Amino acid sequence: MDKSQQPAIVLVRPQMGENIGAAARAMWNFGLDRMRIVAPRDGWPNPKAVAMASGAGRLLDEAQMVDTTAQAVASAHFVMATTARPRGLTTPVFTPEAAMIEARTRIAKGEQVAILFGPERSGLENDDIARANAVINVPVNPEFASLNLAQCVLLLAYEWRKQTADVEDFRVDMAKTDWASAVEVEKLGDHFEDRLDTAGFFFPETKAAGMKMNLRNLWSRMPLTQADVQTLHGVLRQMVRWKERD
Repeated sequence: MDKSQQPAIVLVRPQMGENIGAAARAMWNFGLDRMRIVAPRDGWPNPKAVAMASGAGRLLDEAQMVDTTAQAVASAHFVMATTARPRGLTTPVFTPEAAMIEARTRIAKGEQVAILFGPERSGLENDDIARANAVINVPVNPEFASLNLAQCVLLLAYEWRKQTADVEDFRVDMAKTDWASAVEVEKLGDHFEDRLDTAGFFFPETKAAGMKMNLRNLWSRMPLTQADVQTLHGVLRQMVRWKERD
């Protein structure tokens, strides 16, 4: 993805190299690679960050290093700040999903968007948030609202991916088969009825029609594959062969 077509992830005064590396890994999991780092506590480069980044080390090599939050967002047209605490500032507040919808809309219009993440212990300062056009508030447990830096980055990166990738909400992996047709299910039902009839299952005769209808309804409710149908036919045939050998 063109870096101009994604938000910049800005880590403001991160404290631990491990968290910077984990944040890079979280970004790359969802196709983001535009990282900016503001005044990391333990300096840069940081071997612990590289070790934690695993296969996302390129993001650290290409990360933009700056001294202040103002420098990190200087080129941005719209800045969002992540925070779990009320700050007493009048500002729009987005959920992560709504924030990434907003980011996608603005980037599509040619704007640059930056997302601020604060240091692990205290989060962003009010001076940082005052530079943002909006706040992103994660609906976490109010009794335990603190999110690990990389977790927060992962959450926003995931929401970004949902908005920009062709993601199916639900699918079934068919494992080299296909759904059974109505005719195939009908023939399976016939096979079952024949075997059950031979076994004397449909008794008494006055209830046989209702019992058969219930079985047909059972098959119609089951999303059977062709492999399922073939397996069940095989089970019935084998049961008959076993009975004949008895």
